[in-house]
Amino acid sequence: MVQNLRYINLVKFVLLGISQNPAIQKIFFVVFLLVCIATVGGNELIIVTILCSPALLGCPMYFFLAVLSFLDACFSSVITQKMVVGFLYERKSISYKECIKQVFADHIFTEVEMIVLTTMAYDHYVAICKPLHYSSIINWRLCVILVGVSSTGGFLNSIMQILITFQVPFWGPNIIDHFMCDLYPLLELACTETRVLGLLVISNSGLICIINFCLLLVSYGIILFSLRTHSVEGRGKVLSTCGSHIAVVVLFFVLCIFIYARPHSSFPFDKMVAIFYTVLTPVLSPLIYTLRNKEVKNAMRKVQKRLVVVSHEK
Repeated sequence: MVQNLRYINLVKFVLLGISQNPAIQKIFFVVFLLVCIATVGGNELIIVTILCSPALLGCPMYFFLAVLSFLDACFSSVITQKMVVGFLYERKSISYKECIKQVFADHIFTEVEMIVLTTMAYDHYVAICKPLHYSSIINWRLCVILVGVSSTGGFLNSIMQILITFQVPFWGPNIIDHFMCDLYPLLELACTETRVLGLLVISNSGLICIINFCLLLVSYGIILFSLRTHSVEGRGKVLSTCGSHIAVVVLFFVLCIFIYARPHSSFPFDKMVAIFYTVLTPVLSPLIYTLRNKEVKNAMRKVQKRLVVVSHEK
């Protein structure tokens, strides 16, 4: 009887979204639509620039940047687009299967991005602290292995999140006080004790956030310590190279740790925090990396000139 009731009531969930005010929703629709277009377009531009520039493509750092841009574009396509479409409807419903898919996509892209950001920090550490051994340590084989390990780790962890969700019985309220499906908002609707499940989320997603963030702090701590032996010009170049990565890391990891590395509870500003790391971080990444990186800006100009020449020839 319970299983039948659970099946009938879980045909759909209802997302409350960011606001229930129709006028504000129209404003949000325009704003987040522009953000979504900028995110996908900006990250695709970085990918195309790197793929069309042999000098960038031959450098592991830019290979990882292309992977990061791909993840941000995919993340925005899954999360932000669904939120933007929801602003057009008074009742934002999502099926149980689509909700599970969104939880899976949210975690796989987030966790793979965490590991890729940590990998980029290791790349910076080798380039700055062991420059003579860089080509022998950071080679293409290692790059492919690291991305493969990142993807596999993110996939396995996301599967664990789904298994946690499947253990939760739902046959009561189906209104999710959020703009997307995620584990903690779903646990709010559970018709059972969720303390143990909340601890599983912390030991899974929360622990991954903290471990990767600590590895990043160690990497950049060593880098900053090694700058004592560099010249003033060398320090400026290193800080310029690492500054953009540190900005993305701090913004992304601090917010993720706040969401997933704390006991299961809801705060009024949870949705605002989630907006920052799911919507704003992916759109800020291409801006930060392009505005602070001369090589990427120069490569973009060359690609633009090449496209102009090709269009004139046609």
